[in-house]
Amino acid sequence: MTQSEFGLFQERQRGSFIRLRTMIWLRWFAIVGQLTAITLAQRLYNLQLELGLCYLAIGVSIVGNLIAIFVFPENKRLNEAENFLMVLFDLLQLSFLLYLTGGLHNPFTILIIGPVIVSATIMTLRSTLIIGTTALALVTLMVFFHLPLRTEQGFILRIADVFVFGQWVAITIAVIFLSLYARQITDEMTSMGDAVVATQMALSRTQMLNNLGGVVAAAAHELGTPLATIKLASAELIEDLDDRPDLQEDARLIREQADRCRDILRSMGHAGKEDLHIRTAPLAEVVREAAEPHLQRGKDVLIEAVAEEGFAGPQPEALRLPEVIHGLRNLIQNAVDFARATVWVEARWNDKTVSIRIMDDGPGYPSNMLGRIGDPFVRNRRTERDRKARPEYEGMGLGLFIAKTLLERSGAELSFANGNERANGSKYRGAVVEAVWPYAAIVPPARAKGEGIGENRPFDL
Repeated sequence: MTQSEFGLFQERQRGSFIRLRTMIWLRWFAIVGQLTAITLAQRLYNLQLELGLCYLAIGVSIVGNLIAIFVFPENKRLNEAENFLMVLFDLLQLSFLLYLTGGLHNPFTILIIGPVIVSATIMTLRSTLIIGTTALALVTLMVFFHLPLRTEQGFILRIADVFVFGQWVAITIAVIFLSLYARQITDEMTSMGDAVVATQMALSRTQMLNNLGGVVAAAAHELGTPLATIKLASAELIEDLDDRPDLQEDARLIREQADRCRDILRSMGHAGKEDLHIRTAPLAEVVREAAEPHLQRGKDVLIEAVAEEGFAGPQPEALRLPEVIHGLRNLIQNAVDFARATVWVEARWNDKTVSIRIMDDGPGYPSNMLGRIGDPFVRNRRTERDRKARPEYEGMGLGLFIAKTLLERSGAELSFANGNERANGSKYRGAVVEAVWPYAAIVPPARAKGEGIGENRPFDL
């Protein structure tokens, strides 16, 4: 899914998770507040209000809530259009009450930003723009058109024109700023949540494939003996049935099918057997396994594993963790995607850390994106040259986010940079990403001499 497609999906689904009962309860709170404010204004301050029209406006909200309660089921979730209509109704109802109670001379005018913030949080951009524009238009109209607030003696309560203008400016700024603020925060939280789900799915898929490969390999191992017995028995039958060509042909068919079963199981079990012996592998082999899908894509992927300078320890046996392999695979894929001809993968270790550095001879990371690498659904604007070089590429930053999340979960610290030149003299300005683990996070404790590795455990599928 491309970024534009994902954005469209997000927009369509944005308001489809709000329960109708949630909106009903929020409206009940608003109704109680409106009734309380009108009652206090009349009885405590003796303001002369158009009570009939005020109660009519509040009554419409009460009737709407009662209809929603009795007509729709409790688990009803609103779609985009229904959310839009409910919020628009609340905005119009509140504006009508403010019109009846002094317009911008009423201190409760600030409440008009509530529906706008709700729309920015749960609705699409189009709906938010309509609600926001409507709110600003209504606030502007209330500057000139409203029923004045009158005391019992007939005096009109009003504030100075300069304060009315200030109230209008403040509400306008609040509507614009708070709606943008709420929308940006909600977008970021939603994107992060979706990206974490994608990460979990990627890891789950990797673990499932590993387990499935192990099950098939174990089946091939267990069925090897009976298949060999069938083959041996069929071979003896072929020799004993020289005088029965028809039965001899059946025995040959049995042997051929046994060989075919063996070949099928062997090919299906290529992914490896779930065995404690292969829970670890030399560090270079773990890196090679991660890079394997990208070795035949027309770019040179050079893998090197050496100890840090001044350290003479042997190459460690690294844990073959699914998150490590999948994370490294995503980083290598990204390097191969952007490399001109060569990708270097260097694995280094000492007695405290294990590091894997992935470099390429491509254009490198855009300098304005270095600080945002690893965020989900972020990509740099592509130039026309980029589109011609890689017209099929439409990245979202999700691959790097998944890789970063998975590797950090395994204990690694990642850093992203642009390289200057290689030690062997071949200059380039490619991307460089380095993952560094504490030694104990990726290398299992050494076993005592002669100590077994334990009993194989069954798969948890």
